[in-house]
Amino acid sequence: MLTRISAHAHAEPWACHPLFWLNCRAALIREQEVTNRVCLTFYWRRVLMLCRFRAFIVCALIALAICRAAPTEAAAKRPIPLIFDTDIGNDIDDALALGVIHALQSRGECKLLAVTITKDQPLSAAFVDAVNTFYGRGDIPIGVVRHGATSDASKYTGLANVKDGDALRYPHDLMSGENSPEAVAVLRATLAAAEDHSIVIVQVGFSTNLARLLGSPPDAVCPLSGAELARRKVRLLSVMAGSFAPKSHRPTFEYNVKMDVPSARALFASWPTPIVFSGFEIGIEVPYPAESIERDFAYVPHHPLAEAYVLYKSPPHNRPTWDLTSVLYAVRPDDGYFDLSPPGRVKVSDDGDTSFQLESAGPHRYLILTPMQAIRVREALRELASQPPPTRWNR
Repeated sequence: MLTRISAHAHAEPWACHPLFWLNCRAALIREQEVTNRVCLTFYWRRVLMLCRFRAFIVCALIALAICRAAPTEAAAKRPIPLIFDTDIGNDIDDALALGVIHALQSRGECKLLAVTITKDQPLSAAFVDAVNTFYGRGDIPIGVVRHGATSDASKYTGLANVKDGDALRYPHDLMSGENSPEAVAVLRATLAAAEDHSIVIVQVGFSTNLARLLGSPPDAVCPLSGAELARRKVRLLSVMAGSFAPKSHRPTFEYNVKMDVPSARALFASWPTPIVFSGFEIGIEVPYPAESIERDFAYVPHHPLAEAYVLYKSPPHNRPTWDLTSVLYAVRPDDGYFDLSPPGRVKVSDDGDTSFQLESAGPHRYLILTPMQAIRVREALRELASQPPPTRWNR
C-alpha cells in the first residue's frame, strides 16, 4: 500500500497535496481494520471450534464413565437376599421385625427367601404364614425346629386360627408347623440355590437352627457340609443376642443366649462369616411407640401385627425393638443408624453370660447407639413396621 502511494506521489503533482495524504492515511486505517476483523473472526472461529471439540471430548468421557459405572451401581442396589431365623411367638418384637422386612422388600431393598423358626410350637409357623400372606408373599418357605428350646403356647400366634364367620380373618394355607419341613433342610436348600457370598441371615431367636446347620452333613440337595455352605453362600450374620453394655447396666443373662447356651457357644465360636450383634442394650434404648399401634395400622379393620401387639400385652406399652434393630442394620448397614465396635470376638460362658474381647482381625462386632441415632432408628422402625402392603397402596 505504501509503495503504491509513493509511486503516485512521484508520478502525479496532485499527489503532493496534503488532503491526498490524509485520504491515504484513512484508507490505510480502514484496510487495517478490515484485516483485523478478518483475523479476529478467524481467531474466534478457531476458539469456538476448539471449545466445541473439547466439550465433545468431555461429554464423551462422562458418558463412558456413566456406562461403565451403571452396572456397578445397579448391582449395588440389588435387593439383599435375606433369611429370617426367629423364635416368633415368645415376644412381640419378632412379629414387628417380620413386618419391617416386608416393608423393606416392598421398597426393593431386600428379598425374604425363607423364614426358619426356633420356637417349637406349631402355631408359630401358621402365624408367620398368615403375616406373609397378608403382605402378599404367602409362598415364602417356612422351616421349623424339632425338639427346640421352648414349646409353650404363645399369647398371639393363635391369631392364625381366628375366623370371622366361616372365613379366616387372616387367610393362609399353612395351618400348623407340623406340616412344615425341618429348619435345617430349608436353610440348606435356600443357601444351595443362592449366589456365593450373597446371603444375609438375621437371627433374632435362639441359635439352635444355625448351630445345627453348621453340623449338618452333605445331602441330596447339596454336596457341601453346612459349615461349607455358610462359608460359601453367606455374607453377613446379623444377630440379636448378648449384652455389651457395662456390667452394671446389663441383665444377668440375655434371653436368646440363655435359652440355648450350647448352640450359642457353638455358633459364635465356629460361624465362618462376620457376625454383627445387636445387644440387649440397643433395643432397650429404642422402645416402639404405643401410639403407632393405635394409629398407624388403622388402614385396615384388622392388622395381624397390631392385634398381636395388643394380645401380647394390653396397651399402652412401648415394647423394646430388639429384633427390629438387627433387621434394620442387616438391610441398611451404611445408613448411619448405628456405630460399630472395633473388631473382636464374642464368647459365651457355661452359664450363658456374653463377653467381648478385642481382636484386630476378629470376626465379630456389636452395635453402638447414640441418643441422636436412637431418635432416627425409632422413627425409621415406626415407619417401616406400619407400612401398608403393596396391594393396599393401589386401593
